[in-house]
Amino acid sequence: MKALIIDRDEIVAQMIKARLEPVGHKVFEEQVKNNAVERLAKEQFDVIFLDPAPLMNARPLVLNIRRASGAYPYVVLTGGDVGLQGAIKSGANDFLAKPVDPEKLDKIVGNARDLTALIRRIGDDSEDFPSAGGIIAKSAFNQLFLSAIDRADRYGEQTYIVFIRVSNYQDIYEKEGPYAADYAVAKLSQFLVRLRRQSDIIAQTDNCEYALLLQRPLYETEPFDAANRFAEAIAGFEEFFHVGAVAPEVCVKLVDLPIGSTILKHDLKKQE
Repeated sequence: MKALIIDRDEIVAQMIKARLEPVGHKVFEEQVKNNAVERLAKEQFDVIFLDPAPLMNARPLVLNIRRASGAYPYVVLTGGDVGLQGAIKSGANDFLAKPVDPEKLDKIVGNARDLTALIRRIGDDSEDFPSAGGIIAKSAFNQLFLSAIDRADRYGEQTYIVFIRVSNYQDIYEKEGPYAADYAVAKLSQFLVRLRRQSDIIAQTDNCEYALLLQRPLYETEPFDAANRFAEAIAGFEEFFHVGAVAPEVCVKLVDLPIGSTILKHDLKKQE
């Protein structure tokens, strides 16, 4: 990925560069904030490390960065003591305290990579999956997905997505053929339609994947409860795991926005 460090602290900048460049990331520095904003209007970066000091409120600067950038950069605050929730309320994606913890830095960069890839994948309009049986189209889901990211920037709201995927789809495809692979996905789709609540927004986001969008949860454990509810129900759907010679396997994972981290994961397979 391509990273920009906006920080007058040369020690911090060098530490980030020393950690990221050896593993293939391209890292650039810009100490003057106005120059950085002007640069972002001309040059695209995947992740931005920003120390807003001496500004007390980082939000105006983060919004200027968002407006200047042609795409959606992953913004990490690196100064002050606002913490993660304060960073999100300012419009950033995450917070990295000083002195920099190398393992925390690695995790943040991994989240930035995953979220960037997710935005590109959901937004890829080369293949859509039309609405059917209570499951909305990928293109419609993308609009809700982008709205959730925008609301995170504007209002500091966190959104969660439960991804439900036939994880061995390709294995079924290669060993049993496309009909068997697509039949397994269709069986899962029918089950999800029966399982979903009327308020659940579910979309097909890949040929073997469905996504449930959870916006503005009422209580802290609600996203975890939803992911666990789907995982437990699918695990009990024994008929599904006996489809074909190659038993389907399902991955249920919970992703938080705007951080982009996987905070819960269930790998489900046929019980021996």
